[in-house]
Amino acid sequence: MKIAVLPGDGIGLEIMAQAVSVLKTAVGNSVALELVEAPIGQAGVDAAGDPLPAETLEIARKAEAILFGAAGVPGDEKIPYAMRPGASLLRLRKHLDLFANFRPAIMFPQLVGASTLRPEVVEGLDLLILRELTGDIYFGEPRGFRTTASGERQGFNTMVYSESEVERIAHVAFKAARGRNRKVCSVEKANVLECSQLWRDVLVRVGQSYPDIELSHMFVDAAAMMLIRAPKQFDVIVTGNIFGDILSDCAAMLTGSIGMLPSASLGVGNKGLYEPVHGTAPDIAGKDIANPLAQILSAGLMLRYSFDRPDLDDRIRNAVSNVLSDGYRTVDIFEPGTKKVGTVEMGEAVVAALHKLPPR
Repeated sequence: MKIAVLPGDGIGLEIMAQAVSVLKTAVGNSVALELVEAPIGQAGVDAAGDPLPAETLEIARKAEAILFGAAGVPGDEKIPYAMRPGASLLRLRKHLDLFANFRPAIMFPQLVGASTLRPEVVEGLDLLILRELTGDIYFGEPRGFRTTASGERQGFNTMVYSESEVERIAHVAFKAARGRNRKVCSVEKANVLECSQLWRDVLVRVGQSYPDIELSHMFVDAAAMMLIRAPKQFDVIVTGNIFGDILSDCAAMLTGSIGMLPSASLGVGNKGLYEPVHGTAPDIAGKDIANPLAQILSAGLMLRYSFDRPDLDDRIRNAVSNVLSDGYRTVDIFEPGTKKVGTVEMGEAVVAALHKLPPR
């Protein structure tokens, strides 16, 4: 398994160390691991003067999969886009054409009390948000700043999707639903946006090739409300880049903490980039309090999707579940009566739990 390891900035370094330790333990001697670490984000700027150094991009291209931490620094938005540490991830996704972002939101039963919603709303939650990742307003041109005739400063971006971009994410959504509960909810804003009208038209057309899948549609504002009111109605949500970014963070809080959500960004074939949904959290970086479980679970998704080892992903998920059952909690999911631990201790607990599982 040839894996590019890109810890990035902030808490990325801390949580990546724990994920790599868990990964090595889960794989054991069953297959050779080749881990190549490279800088990205502010670490890339510091090392090579570019948030996405050419050498890092080449390492990512040659790898079979990429394990990513987090990138960005405070004040990112004030830096020109090409030199913005946080934009390095978007650039990497675009370069590798990783267009399908899988963001599962699964409620571990041990964490029902950590959610801010009533237990009956979130118990048994298991949904997948599938976010189109390389189009939409994040990449549409033209974009930038201009001065109007009256001398007023103006910012502008372009929301754009082509039929082919929507078609390929639609096929991914319907195929993913076949392995779940066979329901796809397409989320857009077709009552206002022409871009969304095209999105809906294409979803309906592609859906005709999947008669076994129930297709529904929902405006993004209604979907945000229903994610909080009745999230278990959803199976697979497929949506565009900006709507998916917002809704997946909303779904993260259903599970108790954004520190629990992994993600997988896939292109054509098995190559993918695996990362926690959360960011760099600079306010807690270096304090040994960040939750490493999303990063650890992302390593599990990597084993499942890029290396066709769902058995190893299951082992990691079972180990995490057992650690939660034993009462270990980082500060973001801590409840009275549980044991508060730091980043390192949580990672070590997952490694110990892996050793206790029955042999493969």
